[in-house]
Amino acid sequence: MSRVQTSSLINLIELAKEPSSGRRRELLRQVTNIFMAHPEEISDTEMTLYDTVMSQLSADMETVVRAEIANTIASARAAPLGLLRRLATDDIEVAEQILTRSKALSESDLLHVVSTKGQDHMRAVSKREEVPESVSGVIVNRGDDTTLHTLLSNDGARLSRASNEQVVQRAQANPALHEVVVNRRDMPVDLMNDMYFVVETRLRERIMQENDKLDPAALELALSKGRNKVAVAYGSFPEDYEKIFAEVEALRRSARLTPQLLAKYMRDPNPTYFLVALSQMADLDFLTARHLVDKKEVDALAIACKAAGLDKALFLTYAMIMLANQENAMGKAAEYGKLYQDLPKETAERTIRFWRMRRAEGHAA
Repeated sequence: MSRVQTSSLINLIELAKEPSSGRRRELLRQVTNIFMAHPEEISDTEMTLYDTVMSQLSADMETVVRAEIANTIASARAAPLGLLRRLATDDIEVAEQILTRSKALSESDLLHVVSTKGQDHMRAVSKREEVPESVSGVIVNRGDDTTLHTLLSNDGARLSRASNEQVVQRAQANPALHEVVVNRRDMPVDLMNDMYFVVETRLRERIMQENDKLDPAALELALSKGRNKVAVAYGSFPEDYEKIFAEVEALRRSARLTPQLLAKYMRDPNPTYFLVALSQMADLDFLTARHLVDKKEVDALAIACKAAGLDKALFLTYAMIMLANQENAMGKAAEYGKLYQDLPKETAERTIRFWRMRRAEGHAA
């Protein structure tokens, strides 16, 4: 920019004191257009002058005028920072375009906004092409579930391990967050498995697909990182647990704990026998086994039975017992039978390991 233009800007500072709001508005638009013509060629000194003029002119403008200016300068990679920060904390009608699009805002600027402003401002930041990990962390802490959904829907938002753990804990209590959490491309697989027992069937299938991709090294890494505390426990052990566990354990050690014996236990009036035997054969903890049976989690039972090496017919026998009081029990059993047949044993075993890790920590799978 020439010395003449710089001198003109200095003169504009005086003109900005013009009391007529109409003239000030027109002057603001003219200055903004001049600035946007070549913003990358403006020196630091000239940027300071622009900041002074545009901030002074816009201070008392109506919301619609401030929003117009915000929309214009939001696309500039370099912008008057004083003005930009003021607009970013203005009413959301003004701030939204700046918060969503401006590349001139620093991480520190964004942290200030999400730490001090409300849900509308946090949602605007959540829509940015890139959201730094530190900024996402504040949004996870302060945002409501609608804001959190906006953030998680953005693949450009980076989340730390601690933020992802917090997200999963919140999502378990809110079905509206289930899909966006399970479908996060960077969601750690162990945390994704924490969602298994609270999400619907199609999302369970998505979790199983991710488990199927894991090689042993990736599985061990995921398990080593797992420390999330799951919210809902499955209750206490029955009074006869220790006695029956000792009986079944003796059978296992003598190689007499077989699928045929498990089939017999299916019809035993005391369900503890079946649950202990199933947990032993599938290497699954007792409380998780009881949960999936009590809640008639037939697809989860399929995973446990496949990990235990049971044949399809035996699984379907117990599936029919669980489905006996439901409409179209035969049709549903056939669907689960196909699921069972298509489920790789290795995938079932990987999933069981996530469940077992959670119970080993003293929390629900």
